Amino acid sequence: QVQLVESGGGLVQAGGSLRLSCAASGSVFSINELGWYRQALGDQRVEQRELVAELLSGGRTNYADSVKGRFTISRDNAKNTVYLQMNSLKPEDAGVYYCNGLIATDSLGSTWWGWGQGTQVAVSS
Repeated sequence: QVQLVESGGGLVQAGGSLRLSCAASGSVFSINELGWYRQALGDQRVEQRELVAELLSGGRTNYADSVKGRFTISRDNAKNTVYLQMNSLKPEDAGVYYCNGLIATDSLGSTWWGWGQGTQVAVSS
């Protein structure tokens, strides 16, 4: 019904930047809320995903302390896409980044909630 697809991951040197994208497609009326989560490589446990940044209803944002001032979450409503701009990357920022969204599928209050497949970020020191 709804798919979330992350992109933009890759290998970057410490101090560099990446911009991740999470595009929602399918039965999307609007993105209500969306968060970016990071998971250590090789750890398959969903419960170990760490919240990095989130876009909440009303335009509020929330960031993990470790990324404040370096990462910025933003959205393009026309493209149903949420971005995570990551600057001044550190080796400890590495991992698989997943987006998790609460998506409105119509104007009557129906919603979908789920995860994307992830995009890997590697940071070399």
